[in-house]
Amino acid sequence: MDQPLSSSVRRVRDALAAFGASGEVRELPGSTRTAADAAVTLGVDVGAIANSLIFLADGESLLVMTSGAHRVDVEALAARLRVARIRRASAQQVHAATGQAIGGVAPVGHPAPIRTVVDEGLRAHPQLWAAAGTPHAVFPTTFDELVSMTAGAVHSVEA
Repeated sequence: MDQPLSSSVRRVRDALAAFGASGEVRELPGSTRTAADAAVTLGVDVGAIANSLIFLADGESLLVMTSGAHRVDVEALAARLRVARIRRASAQQVHAATGQAIGGVAPVGHPAPIRTVVDEGLRAHPQLWAAAGTPHAVFPTTFDELVSMTAGAVHSVEA
């Protein structure tokens, strides 16, 4: 018998449905806590994993959707966004901003909209996979759909 979806996954699923997203949430037996874990579990290139990382940009929450193959250069991104400082959010700050735990943060389904940057490097992959509210839930999407559903600004996240 299937277990019921967690409240975080339900919020993501509902947000995807309201947007009219093409993909559906899947709960997986393997962990998707890291991009490498997700790539192995899904059998895809790590670059096709759309990591959801929460930062603080001059004290305000910033969601960075980055390719699993990239590392965010916070100084370069701060310059592109014209903010003084970007730093990683704590686990408590991530949960407060998203209602989700680190390792399962989705690009949607948050209590309030979050300023979002989408890594232009994700454009290279015809299908992307993003977390869906827990470390065991994901959904497929495309670059254009991800940008649209998050109202994200497209930037390079690397130096």
